[in-house]
Amino acid sequence: RSMANTSRKSRFSTALSAHWMPSSNKVRKVTSENYPTDAGREGELIFRFVYEMAGCKKPMRRLWISSMEDSAIKEGFSRLKNGEEYDALFASALCRAKADWLIGINATRLFSVLYNHTLNVGRVQTPTLKMLVDRDAAITTFKKEKYYHVRLALSGAEAASEKLSDRSEADRLKAACEALRAVCTSLVKEKKTAAPPKLFDLTSLQREANRLFGYTAKQTLDLAQALYEKRLLTYPRTDSVFLTDDMGDTAAGIIKLLYRKFSFMAGKDFTPELGKVLNSKKVSDHHAIIPTMELAKTDLAALPKSERNILTLAGARLLTATAVPHTFEAVTAVFECAGQSFTARGKTILCEGWKEIDRKYRAALKNKPETDDADSDTEKTLPPFTEGQTFEKPAAKVTEHDTTPPKPHNEASLLSAMEHAGSEDTDPDAERKGLGTPATRAAVIEKLVKGGFVERKGKQLLPTKDGINLVCVLPDTLTSPQLTAEWENNLTQIAKGKANPAAFMEGIEDMARELVKTYPFLSDDKAQMFKPEREALGSCPRCGSPVYEGKKNYYCSNKECIFTMWKNDRFFEERKVAFTTKIAAALLKSGKVNVKKLYSPKTGKTYDGTIVLADTGGKYVNYRVELPKKK
Repeated sequence: RSMANTSRKSRFSTALSAHWMPSSNKVRKVTSENYPTDAGREGELIFRFVYEMAGCKKPMRRLWISSMEDSAIKEGFSRLKNGEEYDALFASALCRAKADWLIGINATRLFSVLYNHTLNVGRVQTPTLKMLVDRDAAITTFKKEKYYHVRLALSGAEAASEKLSDRSEADRLKAACEALRAVCTSLVKEKKTAAPPKLFDLTSLQREANRLFGYTAKQTLDLAQALYEKRLLTYPRTDSVFLTDDMGDTAAGIIKLLYRKFSFMAGKDFTPELGKVLNSKKVSDHHAIIPTMELAKTDLAALPKSERNILTLAGARLLTATAVPHTFEAVTAVFECAGQSFTARGKTILCEGWKEIDRKYRAALKNKPETDDADSDTEKTLPPFTEGQTFEKPAAKVTEHDTTPPKPHNEASLLSAMEHAGSEDTDPDAERKGLGTPATRAAVIEKLVKGGFVERKGKQLLPTKDGINLVCVLPDTLTSPQLTAEWENNLTQIAKGKANPAAFMEGIEDMARELVKTYPFLSDDKAQMFKPEREALGSCPRCGSPVYEGKKNYYCSNKECIFTMWKNDRFFEERKVAFTTKIAAALLKSGKVNVKKLYSPKTGKTYDGTIVLADTGGKYVNYRVELPKKK
């Protein structure tokens, strides 16, 4: 439940208490109850679980609101619906929960048993892992290729040819152009508009926080949750990028407050266009993430820097989202020379609009003054070319370039990929699209990392060997987002009362049975695929093969070699020294190791000495002690 401010929250609680929690002397008169959960599929499921586990049989009515404005609360109470009108929604939610559990628990158990290794398999995390593996494969198999451009210098502008794969061809074109005439054959001017960005839902907030601050998805969620609990930010677990229609006055008040709080807005003339961010039809369980009026009582400098970053980011997005569009004139000039086309592009900004606020915010973020090139996508203004204009023997040059592989996923790009995965196959009316929900995507990524299937290297997310192997051994059904799309389409029909929940669950159960039947056994080699790689302690002094640690010994991996150092060797036990891997590695590397506090059975005292590996090639390995020479 997103709270615009504290007083509204308390008014809502008071109003709800009057309907939901009657005093003890009125209990017998109550015939129905109202229950406060999110206005959505999962909110319906949470309450129904509580209702059924409590053994409650009372009739119920549903309060369905996504806005915490007074008018919305009052309207919601005026049109309460009987609980049974949401039975179909509950059925779809229950089917989703059961299906996830049935497939997840059976697939995880099946492949973990087959490969003797814990392999977590799930409808969301497995396709997410597949996207990382596919990107890694694309990078690994990428072959760099060179290409060339011929560039003409024309009155201070530069016109480039199409890509050329052959250097000699590019050199010939350059030479030809320098001896001929270039003619402007086309000049196109277009006025273009870049609309302001949408408000933040959780996923877009996580993406932007990752780009600007390097925060992981989980860190951003935790910071947003902390701000929500301080009543400085609205409810963060949302997939909506709009506010409800009745929140115009609230948004306007918050924008005025941000003006006073944000130094980068000082002296800026700004009239917000609130209509761009208000759309009740596009608000699901919760509206977009924005700061609250509680900010008026808060000293931003007193907040932890990480929390301040997220709060300021959400505030800056509210300002840019309600600013005027960025408009510019794009100019494309095409020239013909030596039988080839050359293109020059430029643009002139007509109205900076929302990009001015965004630039000021980023400059303040870096504590740097604004620069003329702060807007990275600004192209140079072209000279006033005219069609038919000619340039005699223009100067030309050849530039060399390399094709570049795809970049590894980071949290921002992976979250975006999860959000849009399978969307083209999902019913437009489906409540959930993509892999996971805004509230669960961060946890999915963390689970993959914790399970050893993904590792972080800086901002990059890379699949491990186990992650790659897991994707390879699983069927396409479990690694494709298509499964989620199919489920969501079916669940949408169930929620509308147009599909049978029992039939859906029968299909899920059949899928689980078929999965187990398809993988009855594996060869010994395949079953060892996920066996942890052993780390050699050193090389065998007899044959040079790797020496590994066993439960009771350190043994040579060469089956024909009998070299073995036993951990419970009498030599070490008599001297009360634990035969550790560190001692074993040192003996294998240099044949000796310095050890402190060796026990002497003869004197009962301890001393420092050097244990020497005195191997004679027999069945047992011998050791001796050398004492330090007296000075």
